Amino acid sequence: MDKPLRVFITGASSGLGAALARHYGAAGAQLGLAGRSADGLHDAATGLDAHLYRADVRDAAAMQQAAAAFLTDVGAPDIVIAAAGISVGTLTEFAGDAPVFRAVMDTNVLGLVHTFQPFIDVMQPGGVLCGISSVAGIRGLPGGSAYSASKAAATVYLEALRLELKGRNIAVVTVAPGYIDTRMTRVNPYAMPFRMTAPTAATKVARCIARRRGYTVVPWQMAWAARILKWLPIPVYDAVFEKAPRKPRNLPT
Repeated sequence: MDKPLRVFITGASSGLGAALARHYGAAGAQLGLAGRSADGLHDAATGLDAHLYRADVRDAAAMQQAAAAFLTDVGAPDIVIAAAGISVGTLTEFAGDAPVFRAVMDTNVLGLVHTFQPFIDVMQPGGVLCGISSVAGIRGLPGGSAYSASKAAATVYLEALRLELKGRNIAVVTVAPGYIDTRMTRVNPYAMPFRMTAPTAATKVARCIARRRGYTVVPWQMAWAARILKWLPIPVYDAVFEKAPRKPRNLPT
């Protein structure tokens, strides 16, 4: 009989992270769920074989402690998924947005480093590190400069990490979703084509992990849109997106 997968997930107290917890938990995985909300973690873990770790991915020491606890509680993970993220509108001209820029970058970029680092040396060959990027990282979106920059950085960081770990036979999987119906996107004052439910997105992410795919945009319709977006000439891109509706400015919580 095959041993259950051992899966560690950040951002597991809500949104995609919680949906991934339920997806893998339903398949019998042994879970480590990390997040900032104790109540959210308990809700996500209901009925699952899960150990809960309240931690913020911006805090390297807290993530070290959560990883050490998981290694004691469960053992070396087969899969680590960095699903924690912040999406919020930002404008550079407002001095008050500077700490918001930092929070977004610390969560969406350094959070990946803090999540993966404690596990790399103990992960067995065949393991998978999965980072959640975004289609928003393909081009800079007005009003979302911090988020777009963070996701572009995340994609490039994950690409470099993928190359670094090939010799260890540890796969690094980058998934760049389009719109997912979560609390972060429900405030968006614009149309969100091809929007997925969180469970649907979780299924697609899990499929990418199972196939050990280096980089995937989901869903497939958004993948085609992303290809077009990437290669639009700058004058055309500027004309189309200069006056596009913008995500509301707000402090991340």
